[in-house]
Amino acid sequence: MVASVAAAAGRLRRALGRSLSWRGSSRRLLSSEPPPAPATAVRDAFLSFFRDRHGHRLVPSASVRPRGDPSLLFVNAGMNQFKPIFLGTVDPRSEMAGFRRVANSQKCVRAGGRHNDLEDVGRDLSHHTFFEMLGSWAFGGEYFKKEACSMAWELLTQVYGIPEDRLWVSYFGGDPKARLDPDLETRDIWLSLGVPASRVLSLGPQENFWEMGDTGPCGPCTEIHYDLAGGTGAPQLVELWNLVFMQHNRETDGSLQPLPQRHVDTGMGLERLVAVLQGRRSTYDTDLFSPLLNAIHQGCGAPPYLGRVGAADEGRVDTAYRVVADHIRMLSVCIADGVSPGMSGAPLVLRRILRRAVRFATEILRAPPGFLGSLVPVVVETLGDIYPELQKNSAQIASLVSDDEAAFLASLQRGRQIIDRTLRRLGPSDMFPAEVAWSLSLSGHLGLPLDLVELMLEEKGVQLDSAGLERLAREEAQHRAQQAEPARKQGMRLDVHALGELRRQGVPLTDDSPKYNYFLRPTGGYEFRACEAQVLQLYTEDGTAVTSIGGGQRCGLLLDRTNFYAEQGGQASDRGYLVRAEQQDVLFPVARAQVCGGFILHEAVAPECLQVGDQVQLHVDKAWRLGCMEKHTATHLLNWALRQALGPGTEQRGSHLNPERLRLDVATQAPLTPQQLQAVEGAVQEAVGQDEPVYTDEVALALTAQVPGLRSLDEVYPDPVRVVSVGVPVAQALDPASQAALQTSVELCCGTHLLRTGAVGDLVIIGERQLAKGTTRLLAITGEQAQQAREVGQSLAQEVKAAAERLSRGSQDVVEARRLSKHMGRLTDAVDTAVMPQWQRRELQATLKVLQRRANTAIRKLETGQAAKKTQELLERHTNGPLIVDTVPAESLSVLVKVVRQLCEQAPSTSVLLLSPQPLGNVLCACQVAQGATPAFTAEAWALAVCSHMGGKAWGTQVVAQGTGSTADLETALSTARAYALTQL
Repeated sequence: MVASVAAAAGRLRRALGRSLSWRGSSRRLLSSEPPPAPATAVRDAFLSFFRDRHGHRLVPSASVRPRGDPSLLFVNAGMNQFKPIFLGTVDPRSEMAGFRRVANSQKCVRAGGRHNDLEDVGRDLSHHTFFEMLGSWAFGGEYFKKEACSMAWELLTQVYGIPEDRLWVSYFGGDPKARLDPDLETRDIWLSLGVPASRVLSLGPQENFWEMGDTGPCGPCTEIHYDLAGGTGAPQLVELWNLVFMQHNRETDGSLQPLPQRHVDTGMGLERLVAVLQGRRSTYDTDLFSPLLNAIHQGCGAPPYLGRVGAADEGRVDTAYRVVADHIRMLSVCIADGVSPGMSGAPLVLRRILRRAVRFATEILRAPPGFLGSLVPVVVETLGDIYPELQKNSAQIASLVSDDEAAFLASLQRGRQIIDRTLRRLGPSDMFPAEVAWSLSLSGHLGLPLDLVELMLEEKGVQLDSAGLERLAREEAQHRAQQAEPARKQGMRLDVHALGELRRQGVPLTDDSPKYNYFLRPTGGYEFRACEAQVLQLYTEDGTAVTSIGGGQRCGLLLDRTNFYAEQGGQASDRGYLVRAEQQDVLFPVARAQVCGGFILHEAVAPECLQVGDQVQLHVDKAWRLGCMEKHTATHLLNWALRQALGPGTEQRGSHLNPERLRLDVATQAPLTPQQLQAVEGAVQEAVGQDEPVYTDEVALALTAQVPGLRSLDEVYPDPVRVVSVGVPVAQALDPASQAALQTSVELCCGTHLLRTGAVGDLVIIGERQLAKGTTRLLAITGEQAQQAREVGQSLAQEVKAAAERLSRGSQDVVEARRLSKHMGRLTDAVDTAVMPQWQRRELQATLKVLQRRANTAIRKLETGQAAKKTQELLERHTNGPLIVDTVPAESLSVLVKVVRQLCEQAPSTSVLLLSPQPLGNVLCACQVAQGATPAFTAEAWALAVCSHMGGKAWGTQVVAQGTGSTADLETALSTARAYALTQL
């Protein structure tokens, strides 16, 4: 094994082949010559070193899509997949439970959420949304500080050959506020390895104390830095490697307790390490990026990449190179791991990043259409060997990127026109209107990321109305809340007088058949066609009919035809925008559409004049519509699955859906059991997995009257009526002899649906409650959200199982038992509130209820035994007398009260008051007065006298009381207790 490490080191040194000193500039002309230190050799040398020389197990990179961790949008550190080990929740029977020494190269994404480098990408020479983290771990005390530091130093200086005089280290210098001593052990280890004291830095908790979160494992860390200056002038240090020593646990009260098992967690960014070994000041000048930069240059015909930043980067060409190269790497890796551009969460971040990349590529680099997708093979070529999922999904990645790029380019062109036209109307000091920016954004209608809109304005030297944007964001949140639980009366309506006037004028009812005018492209995406229409009538917000409107007013529009779905049948209204046929650069946002007596009323904002008779073009928000289609088809499948699992007596009582989730109210004989809920989900998953076609047709209402199994609601249907059938053509489903409607979902429905069931992806019922006796309300989600919910459920189930194992092993330590009990409580809260399968929630809630009782019983037994021991010690010190006032170590008020009670049981004529100092300066107090004490001598008054002296409070009864305070002078507090008692005895 040593020989293989030596061979890897030799190959690496030969690849380096020159001095490691930095060049004076990051500029490097693109070349087809291989770089001197290939990134693949650097990565391989790291993994070989830990595997062959130090016996580490190599594990594959986890997906960048977090598994069962809703706190993360993306995996952003190598330690994420090992959280169950750090938290003590790993399933004892799992493979991970056997991990002791581990190393890997982990794919990481920092975009969105707490760790977000997106805004810095492209502006400097080092930030990335995607990077690789080289990591090594030692679990359960396998080894600790000395071995970890020695291994790191050996790898950097002997294998990679970095000169020792270019390396500095830092260690934790202590934190007096948290009562944490300096980590002198680590300091001394570095000195023993030969690092001069002048290059060993003492830093505070912000730099060198690592915490997983507000609670949980934490500890000091030590960092290894590289000096870019190389002894010329002042040091220029960049962090290379962070070594974390997890030895504490942050409790819920903020205190630190020692961990029963210590761990080592180290991480080093591959990109920065390669830059050091290749003698580059920029990670973009390494061979991890040069193939991409070459491909961008060849594909766009832009000037060569020169590595410039800031004012020197004329036309922001080099910035665009960096943005496109970084973003296509991140997009490829994420899509390969199952995260696709979408509407919320991580998919929404991906959508924004893809559109940011397209904009830089087309506007600055002048890239041709479809260019971004053409870069995917280059990413696969550079990363596919270490991450084979890229090779496996290469075609799908390129297709998704190209489809979204094409859709965005159309929106971008219109967005540029709208921005330019708006700017021509602004004064020199005017801010860009928030309403226009919002209408352009992903939250509005065109689908441009807001940060992209701000960047486009920044380049033109125009400030955006940020306060107005915040107001619009609040209004959007309120609107979404209303969509989730719609009110009976909402938005603009046409009253009986307005409807009568329309009929008197002979205004035709709105033709909304174009809402069904969509189809599947050969690549799999949906195409929603625009609709040409004429304005027939306009209304002000108060319902007054007018012939024209403008000036940013909210208004109602009647058109002769529309492709907008108006809210009905439980499906949320479409939203989108319209433009005048002769003026494509003025966008009229449409917030919703509603049915009013056969007319479709569109609620819109008119930034400029709109008149009756104008010809307009309508565009629905495609992502919003597709989300509604997924949820509506899923609702039909869920309704059918409920009948399959519970019997034909299960009738739908109502539903509502929007792109976020669906709600279904059903009549049931009894509440659903966890097993029934699971069976219903399974039936839906099977139908989704078969990717069956969804058929629709309009038929005479009379033909549907006698069809067995046909689902309909107790409401008036039009004639002809629209029928939606899954997997079976409508004509066949309506044949009474076929019985097809008993075997699949067949419903009367005017909603918009998917054309195949596979796009639902998955369905999870996340909520269930009884509205009334016999009526159950179910909440469900689909697609990516559903998969994440399943992963959260699996993760929590593993945590519960691990907690049960710990409880079964038992503990003789009250602190550990109490910590386990608190963990049960936190798990219960997590299970109660998590977005997860409802059947699994119910099962885990029942399990945790039992476990919590067992944990509490174990604590009481341990506390009673501990109290008995302390009682005997106190009785030996206080052999007789009417009074015991003393201090005693106790981990909790509960233990202290038990000691007091046991003392009084064994010495009934003695009054007892005990104080117990705590680690953070607090003092616990408990007391009990003797059975024969005078009526004036009460425990509550006694405890209050002592705790008030300590600046605290007390509570209790005449016989038993307890309290808390804070003092450094316990003797004075004890004297106060004795003096008070003696005056009462």
